[in-house]
Amino acid sequence: MEFIKYISKRLLQTIPLLIIVSLISFFIIRLAPIDPLAELRINPSISQETLDKEIHRLKLDKPIYIQYFSWAKSFVKGDLGYTSAGEKVAVKLKERIPNTILLTSIVIFLTWAAGIPLGVIAAVKKETAFDRMLTIISSIGMAIPSFFFAILMLMFAVKTGWFPVGGLTSYNFNEMNFGGKVLDISRHLVLPVTVLFTISLSGLQRQMRANMLEVMDSEYVKFARAKGLSEFKVIFKHALRNALNPMITLLGFEFAGLLSGAALTEYVFQYPGLGRLILEAVMKSDINLVMASLMMGTIMLIAGNLLADILLMLTDPRIRKG
Repeated sequence: MEFIKYISKRLLQTIPLLIIVSLISFFIIRLAPIDPLAELRINPSISQETLDKEIHRLKLDKPIYIQYFSWAKSFVKGDLGYTSAGEKVAVKLKERIPNTILLTSIVIFLTWAAGIPLGVIAAVKKETAFDRMLTIISSIGMAIPSFFFAILMLMFAVKTGWFPVGGLTSYNFNEMNFGGKVLDISRHLVLPVTVLFTISLSGLQRQMRANMLEVMDSEYVKFARAKGLSEFKVIFKHALRNALNPMITLLGFEFAGLLSGAALTEYVFQYPGLGRLILEAVMKSDINLVMASLMMGTIMLIAGNLLADILLMLTDPRIRKG
């Protein structure tokens, strides 16, 4: 019962955040001196009926606050309108969101699978050659901008021909069997995953090292050693468990950072994800696509933070009581 109450409370707290994000995004876009339907007007394939429908839906002949409430009402109903190319926004999002979730999920899994053990080892072997080597490598990883690193990886792929240089699938994807499709998608994911993994791993590993060093210097760890417990039990039974709690809190921020970093990476590799969709929509001043993409991105970030809260609550019962 406490679990359901806690989750319900967290979900209710996200409603003001969604409203604030939508307000800021909408007013910034609409106050810009750009016709949000300019692309639709010059598109010969768009009928006047579709154009009139969008004008009516967005209330473009009304004051801006009425336009916002009209858009919000349509969004809640699931009516996201049309893109500047005349496609349904809902269809575009349905195509892109799973691709972004796939990319970020793989990166988060690999980052945590490698970053936590490396951080623990670096803390245990503090001031050794291994620790210094990890510090240098992580510093380089944190210093390289994701956009620049993505371009370097793209140049590497073009030069060697080892990996596909764009998209998520090959032109003959539909002709492949199941195993071939999995392999094809995996090959296309190598480069964007490598870029995001390298950038994310550096910060996570250093944070885990700092947490472990702080915990290992605490009184209860010293007491556990004084009792004669083996170093293995001291590290993995006492120190690691407490050092992980702050890392779980960072999970939501990790998801947020990946989405923002993935936007440029997706654009460089022409990966069909949500981040690239937002960038392209902004450049085209496509108000329907920009607003819907931003809101979906915000919802995904909220979901990531909610997952972190649930995991933290399960590992630390004190959160539930608070």
